[in-house]
Amino acid sequence: MSNSPIRILLIDDHALFRESVARLLGGEPGFHVVGGCASVHAALELLRQEAVDIVLLDFDLGGRNGTQFMHAARERGFGGQVLVVTAGVDEEEAADLIQAGVSGIFMKHKSAPLLAQAIRDVTAGKVWFDPALLRAAMAHGPKSSADAQERRFTLRERQVFSYVLEGLANKEIGGRLGVSESAVKATLQQLFSKTGVRTRSQLVRIALEQYPDLATDAPSRLGPSESGG
Repeated sequence: MSNSPIRILLIDDHALFRESVARLLGGEPGFHVVGGCASVHAALELLRQEAVDIVLLDFDLGGRNGTQFMHAARERGFGGQVLVVTAGVDEEEAADLIQAGVSGIFMKHKSAPLLAQAIRDVTAGKVWFDPALLRAAMAHGPKSSADAQERRFTLRERQVFSYVLEGLANKEIGGRLGVSESAVKATLQQLFSKTGVRTRSQLVRIALEQYPDLATDAPSRLGPSESGG
């Protein structure tokens, strides 16, 4: 595992919140805040100049929103993770963010230690979604296409898919299913192949767009709770 710090960019139009979170994260081991921006334009300029592993993105940025930032950043080649940190989004906004490729949605009323955990988990490739919000977003998403309906997953693939939605790592999924981590990796590769994606966050997007029924297969805790784990 690399000893390099996780490089974080904060995007929020409230200066007090940005400064407070920057101080908080600056005291966390393994974190380096590369900057804080109030606007999409300023953030895109900074991304052009600095290497960033994860963006903490507020949804409401005055005249623009987080979904617009996602599209602009991806168009410019940003390949890092994005964790939306917001006071709240509705089902339609959550669906748009997931389709745009965010790796998680974190509510601002949650605790500071949980935010640090969310950053580490998302940077490690996990997803972080509130269970109720994710289910609502999937219910709000578009219906499955005829081609998608014809494709079928095995029971094991559906189980692994549901635990990916829960936010578990391969080792944790293996423990839940009683199989080896390598077996989970193999199943995950099968899912990637069948759905045409390469990452967990893309799997969540595909579930929203084409397989909303998989949300009902997911365990009761789709996202990390206050107790962690």
